[in-house]
Amino acid sequence: MDNTNQRKPLINGEIALFLRGLIIGKVLTLIVIGGLLWWLLKPNLASRSSANSSSNQSLNTDSSTGSTFQTVAEVPNASFNYGGSTAWASIRQLVDSQIQSTRPELQLRYVDPVNSSPGSSSGIRMLLDGQLDFAQSSRPLTDEEQAIARERGFTLEQRQVGMDGIAVVVNPSLNVSALTVDQLEKIYLGQITNWEQVGGPNLPITPLSQRPEDADTTVFSNNSNLKGQALGSNVQYIYSTTDAVRQLSKTPGGVYYASARSVVFQCSVKPLLLGRTSGQGIPPYREPMVSAEQCPRQRNQLNTQAIKNGSYPIIANLFVIIKQNKGREQQIGDAYAKLLLTDQGQRAIEQAGFVGIR
Repeated sequence: MDNTNQRKPLINGEIALFLRGLIIGKVLTLIVIGGLLWWLLKPNLASRSSANSSSNQSLNTDSSTGSTFQTVAEVPNASFNYGGSTAWASIRQLVDSQIQSTRPELQLRYVDPVNSSPGSSSGIRMLLDGQLDFAQSSRPLTDEEQAIARERGFTLEQRQVGMDGIAVVVNPSLNVSALTVDQLEKIYLGQITNWEQVGGPNLPITPLSQRPEDADTTVFSNNSNLKGQALGSNVQYIYSTTDAVRQLSKTPGGVYYASARSVVFQCSVKPLLLGRTSGQGIPPYREPMVSAEQCPRQRNQLNTQAIKNGSYPIIANLFVIIKQNKGREQQIGDAYAKLLLTDQGQRAIEQAGFVGIR
């Protein structure tokens, strides 16, 4: 009998068993090695996970010391309309979005004016007319606005939450580096009409401004003797700061004043030093100045130190305008101001490019 044919199945079975055992052994070896690696790396993974968790918590809730958006009580659970100063645009983008992320019960909706340009004046007017629940302003209330409020059965409160400067900007080609406050006022009153009168070239001055009834800020805000005076006949009125910057880039003799936060970082205009007296000009930007050629790779930054210590001559305070009527408008205006005045709110205002007051 031939045993060769009987031996072949046996050999094939032994080979299969050997290969199966080899595979199982390798799998077990990989499991053991993987387990050892997991055990060795476990502390680092746990530490990294903890760090990521802490980082995310810090971004979402600002867990550093001090008051936060979460600590403010009596934040109303509803949707509200607000508007006003265009200088507050970065606050609306950065700070208000943080507030609504942290306090989702509060919904804020920015409303533009219908028949006028956006600004502090138009925002306060809309608040008086019942179109807004609170307003954001870069200037204090006027006596006329307070009188209108009283006639309608309520009062207005202005609650300061931050500070800004009023910067003066010109075309980058203009060979003028500084103005005094008095010179700036006379330019807008039509009493100085040529740059030659302030040490510049023989070039007519083209002052740009928002209309006083819609203005975001006023160049006369710190001088009570000039409040309410009509601007010069050579003043050209523009819709917004964006329009003014665009026009200045094409107007060699143009000049414009606005929130420093709105214009200092722009590439197509040159900010001027501003002084209370000649020879004492303070820059609205951190020195050294970034030239138009360096921009946008670099941009001028706000001179927050000069604004905070009061050495910069024209300061614009940031106010939340609150309707005092014991209603929902007063409740939301008060809550919004309190949110901005928390430690977290003040830090966020400074991140938005302004100066906190605390």
